Amino acid sequence: MTPPTPPAKSTKPVHLHLFATLGYSIAGGRFLLRQRAAQLQVWLGVVTSIAFALAGVGLDQWAVMLALFVASLAVEALNSAIELTVDRLSPEISEYGRDAKDLGSFAVFCALVIFGGHALWVLAAVLLTQ
Repeated sequence: MTPPTPPAKSTKPVHLHLFATLGYSIAGGRFLLRQRAAQLQVWLGVVTSIAFALAGVGLDQWAVMLALFVASLAVEALNSAIELTVDRLSPEISEYGRDAKDLGSFAVFCALVIFGGHALWVLAAVLLTQ
């Protein structure tokens, strides 16, 4: 038995590969922002930003908030990918498909709890020290 042949290495220059990767990322971001759940997360980020600005939150906590916001969107993107894959591979109702979607949803919930908990903690700390 002959061993499988390894995939051919790309002959593209590195900078072209990076531009292609950037294009795929932008396309994924556009797709994500058409999803209702991601739109709600963006709205939550805007509301949190307004609250931070009005409360006079420091730059360090702004940076943490922004990192948590981007992380929550990344988790939402992974959840959307799971849902698309399950819907494509298992269009009928299945226990495995349901469990996969539930786990993705739970991951988004956890990310949002962390984001919201941080925002509430920062706002409470700032407002209680004024």
